[in-house]
Amino acid sequence: MFSNFELTQASVHDIHYLKNIKNNFSSCVLIGDKGYLSAEYQLDLFTSNQIRLEVPMRVNQHEYQKQPYLLRKTRKRIETLFSQLCDQFLIRRNYAKSFDGYKNRILSKITSLTVSQMINKLLNRNINNIKSLVV
Repeated sequence: MFSNFELTQASVHDIHYLKNIKNNFSSCVLIGDKGYLSAEYQLDLFTSNQIRLEVPMRVNQHEYQKQPYLLRKTRKRIETLFSQLCDQFLIRRNYAKSFDGYKNRILSKITSLTVSQMINKLLNRNINNIKSLVV
C-alpha cells in the first residue's frame, strides 16, 4: 500500500528514458528539447532502431539552423499540454492511497483535459482555451 504520496519532478533526467524507448519503437521520429542534444544518444537510437531524434539547436552552436515550423509547433503544443496538466489540473498533486487509486486519478485528469479540448474543437474555439465557459 502507498501512503499519501505526491507525484513530484523526477530527480533523474528524462534522457535516461531513451534507453527504454529504443526497445519499444523503431523507424520513427521523436521530438525532444534542448536537453537531448547529445550526439551519441541520437546516433545510438538511429543505429539500433532507426529512431530519429529531432532536437532544436542552440543559437550559439556552429552552423545553427532553425528547427522546421511543424516540429516547433508540435513541440510547443506538447509543452502547453504539460503546463495545463500541471497548473490547472494539478497532476503533480495526488494523494492516492493505492496504485489503482493513483492510476484512476491521473486517468481522470487526462480525460477531463481531453474532453475540454474536444468540446472546444466542436465549438470552433481554440482547443487550448480550457478555462472558458461552455455556453
